[in-house]
Amino acid sequence: MSSRKITLSESEMPKAWYNIAADFARPMPPPVGKDGKPIGPDALARVFPMNLIEQEMSSERWIEIPEPVRAALYQWRPTPLHRAAGLERALGTPAKIFFKNESLSPSGSHKNNSAIPQAYYNKQFGITRLTTETGAGQWGTALSHAARLFGLECRVYMVRVSYRQKPMRQSLMRLWGARCIPSPSTETQAGRDVLAATPDTPGSLGIAISEAIEDAVTHDNTRYALGSVLNHVCLHQTIIGLEAREQFKKINLRPDVVVACAGGGSNFAGLAFPFLADKIAGRDMRVVAVESASCPKMTRGVYAYDSGDVAMMTPLLPMFTLGHGFIPPGIHAGGLRFHGMAPTVSHALREGLIEASAIPQLECFRAAALFAGSEGIVPAPESSHAIAQTIREALRAKEEGRERVIVFNLSGHGLLDLSGYQDFLDGKLEDFEQTEATLRPGIESIANLPKIG
Repeated sequence: MSSRKITLSESEMPKAWYNIAADFARPMPPPVGKDGKPIGPDALARVFPMNLIEQEMSSERWIEIPEPVRAALYQWRPTPLHRAAGLERALGTPAKIFFKNESLSPSGSHKNNSAIPQAYYNKQFGITRLTTETGAGQWGTALSHAARLFGLECRVYMVRVSYRQKPMRQSLMRLWGARCIPSPSTETQAGRDVLAATPDTPGSLGIAISEAIEDAVTHDNTRYALGSVLNHVCLHQTIIGLEAREQFKKINLRPDVVVACAGGGSNFAGLAFPFLADKIAGRDMRVVAVESASCPKMTRGVYAYDSGDVAMMTPLLPMFTLGHGFIPPGIHAGGLRFHGMAPTVSHALREGLIEASAIPQLECFRAAALFAGSEGIVPAPESSHAIAQTIREALRAKEEGRERVIVFNLSGHGLLDLSGYQDFLDGKLEDFEQTEATLRPGIESIANLPKIG
């Protein structure tokens, strides 16, 4: 084995983001209002600054990364591409396994890749205050750091079950000057409505998004920042895959299988979309999006127009969804508990460019334990889903006696998720089986929304 860690210099970091919308053979359905009519930029103007709305609706293939954003990203980027030699030995596989190490950012995950440009563009637009939601807390900590970097006030609505499970995430947000509020809360009408109906709810990203958007639109000089799902967020994350492609060129290899976990879609898009450009151009490869079996929107949901939040304050987006009213169980991979999938990722799945896989919690924690033992890195519970799928792929290569090159996205470390690992080691975790009966109410809740033509 020659290269255990493949690096790039700062001068080799990408200077533009890749927009996959430019390369789809069939255009994505547009976002629409509740009347079913396509929305224009003005419909988003109270929620997002216009410079980000322009990125959201752009069909340009390349969008330049501003120099102040690149300067901030240089703090930890480019990130290394690692050869997982220890995991290969543990599995006895002929596969070559690589992972892109996104755990090196200030917040410990890939989320800073979009938090920094979003804070920058809001600052350029004259905004002084940001609101957002967070599931596991990784996006909330990333935006808190970015807001502090550009001198913005930040308020984070954190899903209640994760707020209880991950108190150290709250500490990081507070350390960077943000205020973190368990959601649903009494600070918004959306939160009060949910608490009145279900006071013991664990919360959901859909509820937290409703609260954050309501907060934004009812305060002057405030905008909302989203950590996943939307086109401009997936765009910012493509710096991951663009770097990885250059790193593979340095060792004269190409991946046969690309794997990343998928909650709202940003970390999957970040690694996968630049490689999908190669697949669209004719390169033979498999690209696998891995979701939680407890929130299986790609594998058991429907492709439909749906709102991104419970109060239906967002436009209707074309996506694979379980319905905005779906409340997933309190798994430790809080970032994978969103009811819908990014429109760009959903379109790629619908077009047959990618595959979807759903893996239960215990298999993922076992995979994470094996990875921690063989590679010395404790992965975030979200990332453990990509590791579990990678192990499946590597064992398949072993059964078939075929050498494959597999790359996955280590989207973050799990050093602030050790309570989940403690529960796993103590035998307190369980798998949550979704039945048709538990999935039906959420899907029925979108039955009267406009249909995708």
